[in-house]
Amino acid sequence: MRVLMVCLGNICRSPMADGWLRHKVKLHDLSIEVDSAGTANYHVGEKPDHRMRRLSQEYGVSIDQLRARQFSVADFDNYDIIFAMDQNNEQNILRLARTENDKQKVKLLLNELHPDQDLEVPDPYYGTDANFKEVIELLDHATNAFLLNRQLITKQ
Repeated sequence: MRVLMVCLGNICRSPMADGWLRHKVKLHDLSIEVDSAGTANYHVGEKPDHRMRRLSQEYGVSIDQLRARQFSVADFDNYDIIFAMDQNNEQNILRLARTENDKQKVKLLLNELHPDQDLEVPDPYYGTDANFKEVIELLDHATNAFLLNRQLITKQ
């Protein structure tokens, strides 16, 4: 299985979702490839936001090795599931879809945690450390829900 996490700039939410899922894939020895991208090209080649990197370390998840990249049409061919962090980015991804099959791959991540509610992962970029921690914890829960929903892990 190949999973792509997508936000706007690929420096806060999607790399953290990527980092949490990679961490759990390694922890549970799962066969899932994980990556992240942004719908905009603002930060291509950059490391994740310094606050997200610093705070994620406090949770034992390193995202230092990740680099921002822009979502492309080829991602529809390369990934089985494409998780958007919010509805704007979901719409940006869907605009690039070529087929119904492409569209079926695109989902809001928080629907894993709260089915059919179409909730959004808040963007902490202009916020405080508390906002970043809130997002980190939300993504931890959402990535757990993803693995539990597919019965790839069992509830501890």
